[in-house]
Amino acid sequence: MKVVIPLAGKGTRLRPHTYVTPKPLLPVGGAPVMSYILNDLDALGVEEIVFITGYLKESIESYVRREYPQFRAHFVEQPVQNGTAGAVALAEPYIDEDLLIIFVDTLFDADLSLVKRLPEGEAGVIWTKEVEDYQRFGVVVTDKDGYMRRIVEKPKDPISKLANIGLYYIRDWRLLFEGIHHVMEATKQPGEEYYLTDAFQYMIDHGAKIRTVEVAGWYDCGQIETLLDTNRHLLETGRAKRPLGGESVKIHDPVRVADGVELQDVEIGPNVTIEAGCQIRGAKLRDTIVGPNTTIEGAELHDSLIGARVTIRGVNGSVSLLDDSFVVGD
Repeated sequence: MKVVIPLAGKGTRLRPHTYVTPKPLLPVGGAPVMSYILNDLDALGVEEIVFITGYLKESIESYVRREYPQFRAHFVEQPVQNGTAGAVALAEPYIDEDLLIIFVDTLFDADLSLVKRLPEGEAGVIWTKEVEDYQRFGVVVTDKDGYMRRIVEKPKDPISKLANIGLYYIRDWRLLFEGIHHVMEATKQPGEEYYLTDAFQYMIDHGAKIRTVEVAGWYDCGQIETLLDTNRHLLETGRAKRPLGGESVKIHDPVRVADGVELQDVEIGPNVTIEAGCQIRGAKLRDTIVGPNTTIEGAELHDSLIGARVTIRGVNGSVSLLDDSFVVGD
């Protein structure tokens, strides 16, 4: 099985951080977002991955080659942002067997080993999550046996509450690319995109059975508020790490504090991640992610995302600061 990971987007909802760091490499729970997915793929026994890159592509390639040399990795640039079908189409020269397609805007709790037990005659799997605010998502409509019939974008009526989360397994890869070609032959207006879900609809219209499976959890990393929510989930489910101690240190779990962080006269947590090399003095932090080698003094911060090598002094409130920022309050 091969894997296709489209990640050419600019991550505009995570500005200013994505001016210097691609969205898949932003930290959550003490590690880059995409590392959780790559670790799962490694455990599954995947050997070959096609990364569809674009914005800040050099950072993605450098990270993967450095941290995951075990993968046979291909990096293909998507020069024009023409949609999800356009992204996956670029992987076609590398695909000659079944494949997983994973969009890394989110993390998920899913048993990917299911693909090894899929009954004969089924063309693939689309993973979903039941949501109450179905009008924000593309939802999957199924038949009585749980097979996908169609995907409807942001429906006004509750025809389904199964949100499409961007995780797919396709066994019939030939029919998939036939569908992608069909979709991309359609005439589009400038700025319109070609959707991968339309290729899935082509597959179904040509007799394919795509099973719908609900994930146990689905965690958004696409904007600052939801990234912080996902950080809390990760800390509550195994990523927490209390500091060894310090002078006048008060902790409200869950937190994750890297080894060697200097803490003095601080109150930390809940939901705080502090990376290596930081110095935190006379400060109070909650619901905050702090990048490496950052200094925070005399500050009370909440609901904040702070990059690497940042200096903050005398600031109260919520901040969003990219790498190498310097902020001093009155």
